[in-house]
Amino acid sequence: MFREMRRKNQQLPTEECYRILKTATSGVLAVAGDDDYPYAVPLSFAYVDGKLYFHVAKSGHKLDALRRNPKASFCVVERDEIVPAKYTTYFCSVIAFGKIRIVEDNADKRRGLELLADKYSPNETTESRNTEISKLINALYTLVMDIEHLTGKEGRELAEQRKNKLTTEFRSSSI
Repeated sequence: MFREMRRKNQQLPTEECYRILKTATSGVLAVAGDDDYPYAVPLSFAYVDGKLYFHVAKSGHKLDALRRNPKASFCVVERDEIVPAKYTTYFCSVIAFGKIRIVEDNADKRRGLELLADKYSPNETTESRNTEISKLINALYTLVMDIEHLTGKEGRELAEQRKNKLTTEFRSSSI
């Protein structure tokens, strides 16, 4: 169902993809928009246990699109370093594919909002977080993407560095 990566030597290990999803601060959600045009929008998110969590207003383009078709992709770019002398970029990115559920139940919405608050406001008190969530909970929905397929890719030069590092580590551990 999902295509294999053509340049397998640049494919990130799955555990590295998950690390990026846990640490990145934003990404771009792509859905099937109006009149068959793709609609892609930057969003903050939280990743936990194979799921991506977002929050959205109770109306808008994203929700209309997801109600028609829950399939989506979410792209995170962790690194994008331009290297002019080599006519390239050192990049590292992840794309998650899955179906999105619109969460309307307040208890389930709260769980998603707490995950987002933990990620983006980790030093706030529980009281402060609960106050903010209580103010917003009726004005929004939580979206949950169940990841069905995950792939990551890095620039050729970074893939070579990773391979050389692993080879060196293997040789050191064999001695």
